[in-house]
Amino acid sequence: MGSNCVYMSTAQQKIVNNFHSNEECPITAAIDVIGGKWKSPLIWLLLKGPMRFGELHKTMPGMALKVLSRQLKELEADGIVIRKAYPEVPPRVEYSLSEKGQSLWDVMSLLSEWSRKNLMGV
Repeated sequence: MGSNCVYMSTAQQKIVNNFHSNEECPITAAIDVIGGKWKSPLIWLLLKGPMRFGELHKTMPGMALKVLSRQLKELEADGIVIRKAYPEVPPRVEYSLSEKGQSLWDVMSLLSEWSRKNLMGV
């Protein structure tokens, strides 16, 4: 994607040319936060609204409890997910997207649309 790329506007070329390696690419930073097998599906589910741990696990067949817990902790540490524990017996924990997580709506919608058109043939 050099400066002679016919698919990009001049403004887009300037943005791309500002990054000389993958460490400087802002997409790499985003993928580090939302990438992986389970994080994007978790974010997609939470875009619909808050969910309890058990609900998330039921909607993610094949995902081990330990993996779900780790992924949610990582998303929480990155400021994407908010964990709310209620002082009840039995304990109840609810997960929702933070404002930062909710700001992923447009990106996730575009990726979903792209996937349907280009990968799923829908």
